Formats: sequence, C-alpha cells, structure tokens
Amino acid sequence: MKRIYLDHNATTPMAPEVLAAMMPYLTGEFGNASSIHAYGQNAREAVERARSSVAALLGARAADIVFTSGGTEANNHAILGAVSAASGKATHVITSAIEHIAVLDPCRALARHGVELTILPVDRDGLVNVEDVRRAIRPETVLITIMLANNEIGTIQPIEEIGKLASEKGIVFHADAVQAAGKISIDVEKLGVDLLSISAHKFCGPKGVGALYVRKGTKLDPLMYGGHSERDRRPGTEDVAAIAGMGKAAELAHKNLPAEGERLRMLRDRLERGLLDRVPQSWVNGARAPRVPNTSNLTFPFIEGEAMVIALDLKGIACSMGAACSSGAVEPSHVLMALGLAAEDARATLRLSLGHQTTEEEIGFALETIPAAIDRLRQLSPTYKKPAIA
Repeated sequence: MKRIYLDHNATTPMAPEVLAAMMPYLTGEFGNASSIHAYGQNAREAVERARSSVAALLGARAADIVFTSGGTEANNHAILGAVSAASGKATHVITSAIEHIAVLDPCRALARHGVELTILPVDRDGLVNVEDVRRAIRPETVLITIMLANNEIGTIQPIEEIGKLASEKGIVFHADAVQAAGKISIDVEKLGVDLLSISAHKFCGPKGVGALYVRKGTKLDPLMYGGHSERDRRPGTEDVAAIAGMGKAAELAHKNLPAEGERLRMLRDRLERGLLDRVPQSWVNGARAPRVPNTSNLTFPFIEGEAMVIALDLKGIACSMGAACSSGAVEPSHVLMALGLAAEDARATLRLSLGHQTTEEEIGFALETIPAAIDRLRQLSPTYKKPAIA
C-alpha cells in the first residue's frame, strides 16, 4: 500500500544528516561534556557547536540558548521559572485560550497556588487582539506567554506588537515557538521576546531535546537543582548526541528557509483548494489569518474526526484531529472551541500538516482519497443531508 505522512506537526522524520551528526556521540565520542579531559572536551565542542547553530536559527546569541529535554520542559521552565523569579507577593500571568497544554497546564498549576491568571480569547481565525493584552495588564503582571504559531490551525500571532507592549511595561514575555521553528523565519530581537521555546523533533531533529532562549538579564529560576550545567540554568549531564542532532537539524532548517516554506505553502494551498472544491459544506479554520506554510485545519461537518483519521490510515494517509499530545481525549479541541466552533464541528475536523518529504504526487493522492472517504462516512451519518444540485 502506498503510504503518505501528513502529520508533521506531531513529529517529523529525522533527516539523514542529523543521524550522521549524532552517531559519533553514540559510539566512540562518549565523553561527558563537563569533563576536562580530551573525551569531555570533544563532547563540549559538539554541544557548543550545536548551541551556535540553534542560536543562528533564532537570531540569538549562543550564550542565551539553554538545552532542554524538549518543548514541554522549555515552556514549563519559562513560565514557572519567570514567575518564581518575580519579586513581590501578588503576581499575575497573561496567556491565550489556544495555547498548547504545555503552556496552559503550568499556568493553571500556578493559578492553583495563588497566581492570578488571565486567559485571553481569540477571534474566529485564532488571533489574539493586542488591545486585549493591553487591557489585561495590571501592576502585578509579571509574565505574558503567547505562542508564535498554533499547533492545530497554524495561526501566527502578532508577537512583535505584543513584545513591544511587554517591553514598555517591563513585563517578561515568553513565546512558545515549537510549531514555528524551521517553518518561518524567527528573530528574537525583532520579536521582542525574553523567552522562547523550541523542540528539535518538529524540524527533522531527534526527539527528547529542545531549547529555551533566555534573553540576557532575564530573571529565571531553574526548575531543578543539582549541578552547574547549561550555565546553572539546567543541571544534569547533557545528552550530547541529541544536542548534536538538534544543532544539525537547526543548521539544515536555517539553510532551507525560505525556499522550503514557499514550496510547502504552494502544496498546502493546492490541497486546501482541492478539498474545498471536492467536499461540499467544508471550510479551513484560520484561513484569513497569517499561518505557517505547512498547516491546514479543515472541518468536514457530519463526520467524526476520529473515524476519519482511522479511515484514512487504512487508505494509507497519516493525519490527525489536532494536537498529538491530546490524542484519545474525549473533549473536542480547546483550540477549535475557542474559535467559536460547535462541539460537533470541532470533532469533525482534520489537521493535515506537510513536511520536507511531501510531494506533488502525494498531494494528488490525498485529493483523490480524502473526499471519497468523507463521502462514505457522511452517507453513514443520520444528520447528513446532501446539498441539492443547482
């Protein structure tokens, strides 16, 4: 069976060059990067080389990059660490309703311990209103955390405008850029962020490694204690092989932008146009907003998204209903509900996310397969009424 992968927002295949970069540190170059002998110094050189590559991807200084176990840890470190480091008893945090659970859950954990939390709404296309952010700010606001690009609908937030506002008010500003890194150009100076999170496996790197950008001078308490690694930000022995792999993945992503972004945008637009033409009563969520070029989130009423994912998998197409971290959840997507979709429509939605291996041929196969599968499922729905032909 021909199989195609349209779930790159969940994870991406590791590039061969990334595996090659990792192999020496899984075999002969096994040193601890904190050791002062030759074995350790070889490992340290690999870590610092990777740090420079990740920094270049973000327009940052190498000294401001902290390696983590992934995007979730980076988000938690940014949010919990910034609030912990804030002086004063009363603290307030601002976030949005469509953040990844790796942001919403630590924010809610803080709220359970007395931190005031404001969760801002978004419009129909998933955009935060900058004036809503302005109005939400209080004297005790210590952190604003708004994602750069949404993991389900791909909407790009007005981070630069929010960054200027946060800077004017002297508030620490964090952006979850896990779904943006490697897809769009990122410049932390232009965005005005103090903290920014990324994850290697979202741009063809290994799983289990990520990074947190920490602007020089930003107060941030560590999550863990027990060592001096990562400039006292994160204790523990570095995973040199994974970090080396992330560095190579960052180098490749930086090199291939913006050409790859434009290629994916063209494929995504062809896919969307074809599906909307072939499937009546369907729409693209977030279509009017700026989006990352690889992500398409479409609602096909009168079907169950989970049944659709299974049906397409049987036909050779891998996709998802939304965030991989929420697979198996009974509740409809909190992102789509925040956009104002009815629960039944939120459950009738597919996320199709493209990557470097996606081809024109695969898009053609998807356009042949997906509409036919939707039609079969709709015929089984007691609520579906086929539109009359004009």
